[in-house]
Amino acid sequence: MDLLYELKSSLLTILPPSFWDIIDIAVLSYLIYKVIQFMKETRAGGLAKGIIVLVRSLEKVGHSKLSKLPVFSNSASEGELASKWAYAIDVICESCEDLSASTTGALIVIERETKLGEQINTGTILNAVPSKELFGNIFFKNTPLHDGAVIMRDGIILAAACFLPKPEKEELINKALGSRHRAAIGMSENSDAIIVVVSEETGAISVAENGELTRGYSKDTLKKTLRAKLLPEKTPKEKSQDKQSKEGTKSEKLGLFNKNKKG
Repeated sequence: MDLLYELKSSLLTILPPSFWDIIDIAVLSYLIYKVIQFMKETRAGGLAKGIIVLVRSLEKVGHSKLSKLPVFSNSASEGELASKWAYAIDVICESCEDLSASTTGALIVIERETKLGEQINTGTILNAVPSKELFGNIFFKNTPLHDGAVIMRDGIILAAACFLPKPEKEELINKALGSRHRAAIGMSENSDAIIVVVSEETGAISVAENGELTRGYSKDTLKKTLRAKLLPEKTPKEKSQDKQSKEGTKSEKLGLFNKNKKG
């Protein structure tokens, strides 16, 4: 009997799954994918963070390896993202300076932790590397994409002509502020995004964050603000390594100079 039982068990493990097993797996996989996609692209991402924290906690005690799946990991390293944002910040500030000089209205939303999938879906997907020329074309008057906001993710222009939510207490906002400033305040109330606004009337540059609007930025002050909020500050160890690297490079250059001088 034991031999027959073992033979039956072996056959069951060798035989392929039934048709309905495959259907069940496919449907379940699709549902899981759609749920994860929804959480990544909306404010439900907060729930996803909780799941990730739980998964990582379990991994520490050797019970899970789910964090290795692409859906739970960042698509780019912190160093790569910092490089992308460093470049994007320079372009944003230079573009705002030009748009301000020509009193061309602009609305740039910089996505952070809160995903803005709802707003992105209202616009046109570009997925483009930022440049002064591109910002100029997008916000130039009467072009198809000028009426709305640009949304940036991971240093890339993800979408343009996006509609933003209205402020929660619009009646309390200064009546002198235009529709772009109101939209910026509304977006900052509903997310942790940073929104840069260029006034079409005065050319003034403003920044909205956490429901508050700050005005009167220049190219330099805007760059300082964005770098402080978007670029991670280096640890003392990293600063020391950078200093040693620069000193090493300087010593090599001096050595090469003295060698050439002797020759």
